Amino acid sequence: MINKQQLARFINKYYLNGTVESVVFNSDTRNQQLGTRFVSSDKSLLGEVKMDDWQYEDADIGVYDTEQLLRLLSVLDDKIEFSINKAGDKSISVKLSDALSSVNYILSDTSIINKPPQLKTIPDFELSINVTSQFINKFISGKSALTETDTFTVITDETSAKLVIGYSPINTNRVVIPVTTTTFENIDNISFNANLFKEVLYANKECESALLEVSSEGLAKISFKVDNFTSTYWLVAIQDVD
Repeated sequence: MINKQQLARFINKYYLNGTVESVVFNSDTRNQQLGTRFVSSDKSLLGEVKMDDWQYEDADIGVYDTEQLLRLLSVLDDKIEFSINKAGDKSISVKLSDALSSVNYILSDTSIINKPPQLKTIPDFELSINVTSQFINKFISGKSALTETDTFTVITDETSAKLVIGYSPINTNRVVIPVTTTTFENIDNISFNANLFKEVLYANKECESALLEVSSEGLAKISFKVDNFTSTYWLVAIQDVD
């Protein structure tokens, strides 16, 4: 028996409001964990989500249409049974059922789902930014206010850092969010996809503290740990934002 909301939370942490549709779930009995690695279609976001206290058999579960899975899940009550139907070693469908009804979700061949790349080298992160509940709410609200703005920029001076949604050297509508850091070096302005970052924060908004690490070499990493979930996301910098 599993709580439907727990499974939905796991899904939404990679789905990111439609950003990632196709993934492979890894059901791991030894570690009692359900996990997935994923990459956005434009390759600008890479991530990994794990959920502990998972009690089901070893399997690779190919989910091609996450939106369909969420719609089927919405049919059911909170307490559900989860089972994997196999043909030999291959998972072909999952059955989800509550006390009154059940749904069947046909699985995809895992070979047709894009396999996320491994990060071969990880650069040093000159900045480590504290992410609080207040920061999460400010960023989500700021991005929602600037619907046409696609980037946010990390800006440092000699002693402090800030995130600017809608930064430009000319006068523009923008939201400036001062931040506190645990690691600090003065770096050149660096910009990332604000739409993706908003969805990452929204999917993990129950987390009260996290760390956003930024490298001048063009990579940012943010990790969340809350309840029995661990999620990590890597964002690739956007070029040509002066």
